[in-house]
Parts: sequence; C-alpha cells; structure tokens
Amino acid sequence: MLSTFPTLLPFMLFAFVASITPGPTNILVLSNSARHGFKATLPILFGACASAAIIVLLVGYGLGESLKQIPLLQNAMQWLGVTWLSYLAWHIYHSATDTFDPDVSGNQKRPGLLTAAGLQWINPKTWMMAMAVIGVFASNGSDRLHHVLLLSFVFFAIALPCMAAWALLGSSINKRLRSTKASKYFNRSMGLLLAGSTWLSVWIGQ
Repeated sequence: MLSTFPTLLPFMLFAFVASITPGPTNILVLSNSARHGFKATLPILFGACASAAIIVLLVGYGLGESLKQIPLLQNAMQWLGVTWLSYLAWHIYHSATDTFDPDVSGNQKRPGLLTAAGLQWINPKTWMMAMAVIGVFASNGSDRLHHVLLLSFVFFAIALPCMAAWALLGSSINKRLRSTKASKYFNRSMGLLLAGSTWLSVWIGQ
C-alpha cells in the first residue's frame, strides 16, 4: 500500500490533527454529549465525518474548482455557516440547566445528523481543507481517482474516533453536572467557546 501511495502516512497524521484539535464541530459534540449522552450524539458524529469525507471525494473529482472561481459563493457559505453556528452558540448559552439527564432530555430539540452534515457543506473552510488534501496528498497519475477514494475513506475512518473521543469526554462531564449552578456554567462556557471558535476562524481566514 505505502509503495503505491507514499503520502498515506503523512495524510493520516494530517487527518488526525485536523480532526482531534478543538473546533466548532468538536465543541458542538462535547456540549451535546454532556447534555444528552454519548448515544444521542452519535448522529452528529456520523453526519459531520461522513459529510467531510464526501466533500473530500467531490473535490477530488473536480467539484471544488468552482468554489475557487466564485469568491461571492465562498463568502455566502462562510457567513451562512457563521450565522448558524452563532445561533447554536446562543442556544447552548441559554439552555435550561435541568437537562443533563439523557432520559429527561431525550425528547428535547437538539442538533442531529442533518445539522452536523449541513454545517460542513456551507463551511468554506471544509472545502479549502479538502482542496488542500487533494492538492497535497492525491497523486496525478492514472490511479488518482483510486487515491481520492482512499483519502476520503481514510479521513472518515480517522475523524470518527477522534470526534468520538470528544463525545466520550462530554459524557464523562455529564456525571459532574448534576447541580443547577454547574450546568449553568457549563452551558455558558460551551456557548462562548463555540461562538469564539466560530468567529476566530473568520478572523484567521481574513
């Protein structure tokens, strides 16, 4: 495998770092797992990871080039994503402080698979990451399409357990959030972290 795909190991390291480091999606996973439990967060994990992997695949087949050529589309996607993430941050910040029991909060509205997947599609940073992945790690030979397919699969396989680690961290925090005061501070901290990471990505991208 490595003899025909020498960039596989460097890509695996890249995918791990990109997936495990704090960011809006991981903070969303952490917050929802702490509030609703690990099992309830699984759709978010799958939606975010599958969506990012599909974007890598589509960029490898050339779809990402249109994004490069239309700056207005990039800006529209960015601000749509920022607006939605800011709304989620506001919602988390103001969440009720008595919903840290998965049995109690199971019927409450919360982000799910489609929300997590949709955020990846309207986030130009995900598209830029995918274009960097294809540009750096995919070969330009006759086996390029095979490499692109493998890259998307490997990214999914690495991102899923990385985000699951954040979900497990959240579920362990759940046990410590039984008081109203603790849950209030946690909600507000997660809301501020989500908003901060969202707007920091905008500032860095300027």
